[in-house]
Formats: sequence, structure tokens, C-alpha cells
Amino acid sequence: MPPPPDPGDGWPVLPPAPPASSPAVRASMQGNRRRDTRPELAVRRACHALGLRYRVDAPLPLEGVRRRADLVFARARVAVFVDGCRWHGCPEHSREPRTNADYWTAKLERNRRRDADTDARLAAAGWVALRAWEHEDPAVVAERVRGTVGSRRVAVSDG
Repeated sequence: MPPPPDPGDGWPVLPPAPPASSPAVRASMQGNRRRDTRPELAVRRACHALGLRYRVDAPLPLEGVRRRADLVFARARVAVFVDGCRWHGCPEHSREPRTNADYWTAKLERNRRRDADTDARLAAAGWVALRAWEHEDPAVVAERVRGTVGSRRVAVSDG
């Protein structure tokens, strides 16, 4: 993991990562996947069933930062993110951390800011960022993706 940025750049600096509060918590945290999560796979299957073809866990064409999207439709310039409720601050399901609160509060805020920064950078580059929460119905998400990709393919080919 890269070092945290300078405090003057607007990103919250994380305190040192505390040790896990128990062996069970440690095992759970180590089991969290960066890609191929159950909700992401469900959205991918639903998109594929609609005839959509995409790149998986692909790097985004953003200057100066390394960011990836769960599904990328490069020709249509659409990046799809299936965000976990816990890690990205879902308004319905996220709750304040109880253990190691200082660390996790800063970490979750940093995740939210990074998501907003990614969306803004994509928009500036002419892309559309679509975000779905892990609890959303994959079929509904896939329809939203199909609508956006379809309209973007027409707009990009006309432009």
C-alpha cells in the first residue's frame, strides 16, 4: 500500500493501522476480496445475460492516479463500480465503527473521498461512472448499465 499523501492535499491521513481486535476479525478481514465479490459476480452475470461484454477489474485512463473499475466498457466510456456497503458508506447499511473507531472512521471517509474523486476525474475525461451498492438487485443494476452503455455507444459513435 502506498504511503498516505501529505496532510495538505485534502485527503485525511490515516493513523497507523491497529492490530485486529480478535483472531476472528483478522481472519474475516483477510478474507475480504478486492475483486470477484459475490455482488460483483452477480452484476457481471446479469450484464452478460443481457448481451453486454466488458473488461473486468480494468485500470482506468486517469492521469496521476491508479484506479480500477469492476466492469469497464471502454468504447462507451462507462466504468461500473459495485460498492460494498461497509467500505463505501452506504446510507442504508453503513454504521459507525465501534472498535478502533479513529482508524476506521478516517479510513471510511478516505474511501468516500476517493470514490468522489474517481467519479470527478472520470467525468472530466469524458467517462460516466455508474455506482451500485452491493445490496441492489443485480438485474436492476444490469438494466441501468445497459441503458447507460447503449446511450453512450450511440453518443460516442455520433460524436
